[in-house]
Amino acid sequence: IRDLQDPSKNIVYTAHTQPTTVARISPSGYYCASADSVGNVRIWDIVGEENILKLEAKPFAGKIADLSWDGESKRIIAVGDGREKLGAVFMFDTGSSAGEISGHSKAINAVSIRSQRPFRAATAADDSHIVFYHGAPYKYEKTIRTHTKFVQDVRYAPSGDLFVSAGSDAKVFLYDGKTGEVVADLGDGIHKGTVFGANWSSDSKHFATSSADKTVKLFDATTQKEVSCWTIGSDIADQQCGNTWMGEHEIASLSLNGNINMIDKRSGEIARVLYGPTKGVTTSAIDSSGTMYAGSFDGRIVSVTTNGTVEPIVGSGHTNHVSGIATCPTTSKLYSVAYDDTFREFAGTKFSATSLSTTAQPKGVAAGEDGVIFVATLSGVEAILEDKKVSKLQVSYVPSSISANGSTVAVGGEDTAIYLYSWDGSKLTQTGKLDSNNSAISCLAFSPDGGLLAAGDSGGKLMLYNVIKKELITGRWSGHSGRINALAFHPGGKHAVSGALDTNIFIWSVEKPLRKASIPNACMGGVNMVQWIGENTIASAGADASIRTWEVVLPS
Repeated sequence: IRDLQDPSKNIVYTAHTQPTTVARISPSGYYCASADSVGNVRIWDIVGEENILKLEAKPFAGKIADLSWDGESKRIIAVGDGREKLGAVFMFDTGSSAGEISGHSKAINAVSIRSQRPFRAATAADDSHIVFYHGAPYKYEKTIRTHTKFVQDVRYAPSGDLFVSAGSDAKVFLYDGKTGEVVADLGDGIHKGTVFGANWSSDSKHFATSSADKTVKLFDATTQKEVSCWTIGSDIADQQCGNTWMGEHEIASLSLNGNINMIDKRSGEIARVLYGPTKGVTTSAIDSSGTMYAGSFDGRIVSVTTNGTVEPIVGSGHTNHVSGIATCPTTSKLYSVAYDDTFREFAGTKFSATSLSTTAQPKGVAAGEDGVIFVATLSGVEAILEDKKVSKLQVSYVPSSISANGSTVAVGGEDTAIYLYSWDGSKLTQTGKLDSNNSAISCLAFSPDGGLLAAGDSGGKLMLYNVIKKELITGRWSGHSGRINALAFHPGGKHAVSGALDTNIFIWSVEKPLRKASIPNACMGGVNMVQWIGENTIASAGADASIRTWEVVLPS
């Protein structure tokens, strides 16, 4: 649940075990009903910080596409694509039945309930029909056959006088809220593609539609005429999937790429755009100003400033899993590699024209001294300086991770060993080998002074080495039960943080290895990224595509 005014005031609910499909906040504002792809509905408190569960129900087996609360916040209608039925009505506190949803022959896409008595409800489905219900208890009243293709959305006005429907035939209709009779057909050609969503202003005088033609349109409910039109973009990812209103004057429309476009109908402008990762976060880096950069599974990279503002890195970027990001203090630029086998450079919020192909799939990237960038691939280590490859080291092992400090480069291998190299300005020369880990090396991190090296492996073990003496300091940093995906040293060099596939985060003490602090269940699906963003503040992210910050007490 995102706060549209303050990006730091968000709620992340992680109790679902299957992909979530819909969430609706009750009219009372106290509860949220959320559902998933197998038919589970969870009703939970959104006032308290603990999000206490009120009810868990499974109205039918199958994907739930939409939910709707009644005006009293007592009854919920859930619809979708179930095996035995396509919809159900139940009480929010007991789960007992409060009617029957029938009349459709294909998956139901949307449902809306009239907020006032006498209660009415409407459902829209892939059979191109809208079914109208009387309640409560809810029962079939009639079938409305206005659309000729899939009906994507149906929404009641807050006043209850009208409801609107939108469909794949690019048509929009208005109906009487009490009788279900057709009030208006807004005509052909109002959109050039599927209309995915429609929603009403709080005064019920206007409604907005979001379409696959990348536009959002505002209509006057009284005159049934178009008032405004906004074109969001030109790319497929700019298709508009749905919208909601914030107050009387702002419309929030959702793009296919996950962007939320805030439109001010008074000025007629897109006031701002809210960004964020839409796929699992895979890697990160932080620059000297404290701005963090997070790369995700779909190739997207976003910047997150210290005040929580998120901006995408735009331009010709990656198309696949981002496997590494590195910051270079010498050039003040950032560098990234991804599973599309490319190396790219960016500064601020824009990719540069620099793009180099790697000889094999890149597993990580690290910045050395004098602006040289090292890329670990499945076949070796490549050195890049001033947008050119200046060295290539073929190795007998399979690299799996990399880190650098000054002229020292550490490369972790699938063979469980860590290989140390020295960079002389033109080539890498091996200077040592560390082999106390027992599984493939999954991540590496140097201490700020370069004297220590932390190494995490796929077995959940974490070793701390002395780089100068090339010996193990401690193997007692134990606690993880899954692959360690991320490591970062505290700026002071006396503590380190780790995140793993087991969803946990640990903060370790260098001076007293047995002392540690833990953050259990930090990220559903596994932690892929950890960074220090303050003396006692950690940022983390992972498979659930959410970036979180934590205030921690350092183990002494």
